[in-house]
Amino acid sequence: MLRTLACLFCLALTAGAVQAAEPTFLAINYHDIIDEEERVPPFDRVAVSRDHFESHFAWLKQQGYRVVSVQDVLDAADGKRSLPAKAVLLTFDDGYQSFYTKVFPLLKKYNYPATVALIGTWMDRSVKPDMPGDKQILTWEQARELARSGLVEIASHSYGLHQGIPANPQGNEQGAAVARRYNKETGRYEDDEAYRKRIHDAMEQSADFIFQNVGVRPRVMVWPYGEYNEITLEAAKEAGMPITMGLKDGANTLADLRAMKRLLIADDPNREQFAGIVTGLRAALPQRVAHVDMDYIHDPDPAQTERNLGALIERIRDMGISTVYLQAYSDPDGDGNAEQLYFPNRHLPVRQDLFNRVAWQLKTRAGVKVYAWMPMMAYKAKLPDDWYVKEWRDGKAQTAGHIYTRLSPFNPEARRWVGELYEDLAKHCAFDGILFHDDGILSDFEDASPQALAYTRDVWGLPGDFAALHATPKMRLAWAQRKTGLMIEFTDYLADKVRLYRPYIKTARNFYTLPLLQPESEEWYAQSFPAFLKGYDYVAVEAMPFMEKAADPDRWLAEVVKRAAAHKDGLSKTVFELQSMDWNTQKPVPMETFNRQVDMLRKLGAVHIGYYPDNAHNDQPRLSDLQQHFALPR
Repeated sequence: MLRTLACLFCLALTAGAVQAAEPTFLAINYHDIIDEEERVPPFDRVAVSRDHFESHFAWLKQQGYRVVSVQDVLDAADGKRSLPAKAVLLTFDDGYQSFYTKVFPLLKKYNYPATVALIGTWMDRSVKPDMPGDKQILTWEQARELARSGLVEIASHSYGLHQGIPANPQGNEQGAAVARRYNKETGRYEDDEAYRKRIHDAMEQSADFIFQNVGVRPRVMVWPYGEYNEITLEAAKEAGMPITMGLKDGANTLADLRAMKRLLIADDPNREQFAGIVTGLRAALPQRVAHVDMDYIHDPDPAQTERNLGALIERIRDMGISTVYLQAYSDPDGDGNAEQLYFPNRHLPVRQDLFNRVAWQLKTRAGVKVYAWMPMMAYKAKLPDDWYVKEWRDGKAQTAGHIYTRLSPFNPEARRWVGELYEDLAKHCAFDGILFHDDGILSDFEDASPQALAYTRDVWGLPGDFAALHATPKMRLAWAQRKTGLMIEFTDYLADKVRLYRPYIKTARNFYTLPLLQPESEEWYAQSFPAFLKGYDYVAVEAMPFMEKAADPDRWLAEVVKRAAAHKDGLSKTVFELQSMDWNTQKPVPMETFNRQVDMLRKLGAVHIGYYPDNAHNDQPRLSDLQQHFALPR
């Protein structure tokens, strides 16, 4: 009897946990649906063949997915009804004629609701679609019929923002909704006020054109190219479109209606491939990372800079990798401190406005994700002395002797100053993630500034004098653990500054190997592998045996992977960064050694592998070897 009651109690708890779980739904995004005879070059990567498209619908029904409408989702958010299990929202961008001729009949056959997003300039025929082929667009009469059907939600895809505008001095055009317009005649970017006004005006126009032509005011904004930021979200809400949709992979909760994730269906997947996309959400794809110095690309001669960039693009494209960590600051003397930056900003000299150009070319021509590699604290600038980290030496707090000249994360003014650099980076540049530099360390003698010691006493409740903090191993570790957490909070603050303008970014942070191999050495670094795994999307471990002067490099690397694998998510969230240069000898690591290390990491279960540095000028590491040993499967 007692066992029965216990089982019933467990079942009740389980049922309560299920009920308490936040409901989720998927949003799937299509564009054009074409017949087989229309599959001719130049190919439209987001077009899906009719046969494959119909197989997707059949699979969804067979697997028990329930296709819901925007109204169903809103009712669930308002508590009027519950979302069904395995709920799916179907969305179609750009308003192609195929939505009426091929999709709409299937919607009626399956009784599936869907959302179609219209572009004003395309509907008005004032601008031709910017996709391959002779694309035909819905007519206004067809749009009105769709709206009357009760199955189709008419959304805005903007009136005139589905286009590029000049976004840097080199003339690259980027999405009009998020880019700051660059005026070549004045050499200036659109300022905050002008940008905000342009976006607010555009959102009003984006809602009005549908109301004027269809008779319904849209409540959904589908962002051109999936790009949005805090300013666009607020402008859409003020224009009556509080629901918006991007193009980020993943499932949604009812809290995500402000900016839904959607699975973009590209490369015409068949039934099995579609099933893999829907069930796997394209999560945890392996990364192959090249870590690139912008200082290798920049040249005083603009023509040479362009030649260097062209060589880099071709090299990265031919590698078959997924990701580039790209230096956003200038460090010509190699001391790891930023003295100049490669993007417009309010605090440091601009060596050249180049980062956005290089990142955009890498993204669009080489097809990789780009992470902006930026220091956390190591900036050389004419700033007050008390903004910097202090080291306890010779019985007093004084300028730290570390090669990194670090601003103190305890100083609110220093934090704000660095935060504004990150904000300026995000305003002016298109990228996919942030790599926090390896300057984010505090030794067991740092930070001993008066402000840091006061914070240690008042906020953490630890002793406020250095001697007491350093008196015992237990106290030193307690101090280090607090500093570890403080620097993670600081990077959260920096990432939030970026997300104001680039909300989809991922985060990675460089990590020294000693705190992984000897966790007690957190005392000397203020770095913890478990804390980093929780704090970042990826931990970039500097798996560099020659830099560490390992007696047996292969055994040392194997131990690094073994220690990482012992942690939850230790392999799925770690990028093992090899070295391609032996800085002790100032010679490249032999390719035989580099290749062996890559192959060994893979055999040991490493998912994500990178290397530093990449030198396109000297073909180091050698491209042919990278293609064989380092590239991702195609």
